[in-house]
Amino acid sequence: MLLIDKYAYFNGLKDVHPLEKMVFALTLLLFSLTVRDMAVSLITFTVMSALIIFAAKIPLSYYLKLLLLPGFFILSGTITILFSFTSKFTSISNIWWSCKIGNWQIFISDDSFGTVANLITVVFCSISCLYFLTLTTPITVILSVLRKLKVPSLLVDLIELTYRFIFIFLDTALAIHQSQASRLGYGSFRKGIRSLGLLISSLFLGVLQRSGQLTMAMNARGYQENLSYIEDTYTYSSRNWLIAIVILGSLILINGYL
Repeated sequence: MLLIDKYAYFNGLKDVHPLEKMVFALTLLLFSLTVRDMAVSLITFTVMSALIIFAAKIPLSYYLKLLLLPGFFILSGTITILFSFTSKFTSISNIWWSCKIGNWQIFISDDSFGTVANLITVVFCSISCLYFLTLTTPITVILSVLRKLKVPSLLVDLIELTYRFIFIFLDTALAIHQSQASRLGYGSFRKGIRSLGLLISSLFLGVLQRSGQLTMAMNARGYQENLSYIEDTYTYSSRNWLIAIVILGSLILINGYL
């Protein structure tokens, strides 16, 4: 079991109705993406992070590690927006930093810096909303809510099987890697490259074999295009709905005031 999946089953908000958490997280996510305001995004990120750390009791160190995961993609995407190029003879106002190379000038302007800052806050705001839902609600419970919302069963089953094969993929890769490492398969750079190629080829063959076995097991148990399992019972809380409405209303008022 992945650690993120473990926290989804064992956290301070595990007994909260999943529909309440989904509506709360997705509503704040859609509102932040719609207004694209830096202040609203920062407030939403702070609120969701506080709920994750203090309400759900997710360790701060683990939450920070999760936030670092998309950091590379954000960095690579914002660098191209932050830096601009122009001819050295072009006059530009509101420049924070500039550097001349040959006939070209590399510079950072107020507009590009503001665009990057707004983009980073919106992205981290969106990530915090998704992390709140992921860290507090198991995937099986989320899919159960989607079924009740009349989402096509084929799409829900595909999501569930794909999620299941993530664990099969990781388990198979770990077993092959441990076997190769015990035989000094990564003792040198050349051996490591060769072992990595063998791992990738064996991995896909192993996953295909496991998928065939899973299909046979499902058919043997009378699979009829619907995955059925026991669902937990939850109760709605008027207090949680009130808190969600107050937070969303406050964000709307802040956005209107700004």
